[in-house]
Amino acid sequence: VMTSCISHEGGVIGDFQGDAAMGFWGWPVAAADDGLRACRAALAIRRAFHQARSTPGHPLADFRVGIGLAQGQAVAGRIGTEEHFVFTAFGPVVNLASRLEGQSRTLRVPIVLDERLASAVREQLPPGEARLRRLARILPLGLDTPTLVHELLPGEGPDCPLTSAHLQAYDQAVDQFLAGDWERAWSTLRALPAEDEAQDFLTLQITQHNRQPPADWNGTIRITTK
Repeated sequence: VMTSCISHEGGVIGDFQGDAAMGFWGWPVAAADDGLRACRAALAIRRAFHQARSTPGHPLADFRVGIGLAQGQAVAGRIGTEEHFVFTAFGPVVNLASRLEGQSRTLRVPIVLDERLASAVREQLPPGEARLRRLARILPLGLDTPTLVHELLPGEGPDCPLTSAHLQAYDQAVDQFLAGDWERAWSTLRALPAEDEAQDFLTLQITQHNRQPPADWNGTIRITTK
């Protein structure tokens, strides 16, 4: 499922690690819409897994998918020997995407984007194709710079019942959380549909501190696991 969606959008399969696949765009020739192609591939993967969960007896019915996307320059090409080689990419942006993929479980959403790619989606993709919501500002383990992470969502419909009003409410809760108004953020999150698991991440942060931010709160959540 993953490799076919990546290839369909012009991506290159760079590596496999366990049940994970790494795809990248822009090699051998970069294109202006490489980041958007990655987003379309991610949404197609999300849709396939969502449909599998809704199909009794499907081999992927019990699987959950987590995708991390980041945009930036990387070193890419053929790596290995004459007998065995792969086409892959490496660099800080690859590390960031890997960290975001790992945090999809903690954030409880299928697709996590960095700020740069989220800006491109917001400017260039229509809401019927892709929507965004901010999740939190996090500092992933092993990285030096915090990033405001976003969830990539399909347009409103069977694959995603969250309405525009729901996303606006969540955005308001994030503003309140970042500003340190955790009591109001908690109340705003509680009004969202119970089946929306993304709210669990912020709600847990708030309740663990009795709805009061730490004295040194600067809006960033430090992540201590990969």
